[in-house]
Amino acid sequence: MILYHGSDVEVKIPMIIKSEKGRDFGFAFYLTPIKEQAVRMAKRKQKINRSSKAFVSVFEWDENKKTISYKNFSSPDEEWLDFIIKCRTDIDYYHGFDIVEGKIADDTVGETILFVIEGVMKKEDAIERLKFQKTNSQIAFCSDKALQSLKYVNCFEVSP
Repeated sequence: MILYHGSDVEVKIPMIIKSEKGRDFGFAFYLTPIKEQAVRMAKRKQKINRSSKAFVSVFEWDENKKTISYKNFSSPDEEWLDFIIKCRTDIDYYHGFDIVEGKIADDTVGETILFVIEGVMKKEDAIERLKFQKTNSQIAFCSDKALQSLKYVNCFEVSP
């Protein structure tokens, strides 16, 4: 399967960088099967980091290695919501999965999750609201073992 990673730098060797809090599936190297989503992420990173360029690095994923510890959230349900809340609020949380696949909590979805974290919205109401919000797909490679299932293919620069 071909996967994409958007950034303001070319990434040939994927790494797990443990530098920020608030990641959907914890510390990991994040990719998506949706090329357009990676392009949007590259432009976003470019803007955030005030970089002059944006890139999408392309990887091939050997899905046969899913037999390592793999978790798939097929829809944004209560289990998915609880998982994201735990990962976003507890920097020391370790879920134990090598690969986690599921919907991405982008800005709009992230707002709903924040409402739950702050106690403004009940989980049940958030799940109902999430049914009507567009969610994209992401695959988090959370361990060195998982990263070994990726092979760099190429990279392309994103035009403004």
